[in-house]
Amino acid sequence: MNPLSIVAILAGLFSLYAWVASLITGDTSQVDRLWSVVPVVYMWVYVLSAHQSHRRLLVMAVLVTAWGVRLTFNFARKGGYSGVEDYRWAVLRARMNKWQFQLFNFFFIVIYQNFILVIITLPALMAYENQGVKVSTADAFLALLFILLLVGEFIADQQQWDFHQAKKEIVRSGKMPRVRFLQAGAFKYSRHPNYFFELAQWWVIYVIGAHAASKVVALPIVGAVLLTLLFVGSTRFTEQISLGKYPEYVEYQRRTSAVIPWVQKVRGSNIPVEAVDAI
Repeated sequence: MNPLSIVAILAGLFSLYAWVASLITGDTSQVDRLWSVVPVVYMWVYVLSAHQSHRRLLVMAVLVTAWGVRLTFNFARKGGYSGVEDYRWAVLRARMNKWQFQLFNFFFIVIYQNFILVIITLPALMAYENQGVKVSTADAFLALLFILLLVGEFIADQQQWDFHQAKKEIVRSGKMPRVRFLQAGAFKYSRHPNYFFELAQWWVIYVIGAHAASKVVALPIVGAVLLTLLFVGSTRFTEQISLGKYPEYVEYQRRTSAVIPWVQKVRGSNIPVEAVDAI
């Protein structure tokens, strides 16, 4: 059986589990809990299906495994595996009636997102089908770039974690935090630096596969494109919620790039300058 068929079967089983579990528990974050694990499984399916020890496939699998470990760790410490549902699903549930949300849960949360998890790993299929192409300096450069992006995302996640932990302590002490959302560190140059690093890593995985196949444009690019569009939609929805909670967020939007890190724009703001780099 070819590796893509194995991946497709596994995807069907993961989807069935996520859907049934969401119906039983009423918690629609099942795919969120699979997100950091499933792509790792798929990548190793390609590696283990290779006819010979293949360095490029192995490197790709190791890189995605490192990505999965980081994301699993960050998700776990936020309580993601302890029954805490993504707050955005609750917002959407409140906007729909029951049958509408169940259709959304089945087709978008379960089916569509599991589909994306399959196609973002298709660059491994490109490498699998071109096992005769030797690993080159370009592969080493791309692997190093992936690692740097991974480190960048870890730093952004840690800054966000530290900010929210400090904010909780301030609230527990009965005080009001000077800044209600993170605007310092990496978040001074991008409102969602972790999104940037996340997307960039999967684009690098695509380029590695494309390099193996000697094709700049190929079907697996759809995975990177759809993942990017998913993050665009997620960013807009998340920021709508943020604007509802923090009216001053609009000033942050005006001066700071949405995703791609960039120098802040100089604009008038009702947020004290000294508060931007502090809580």
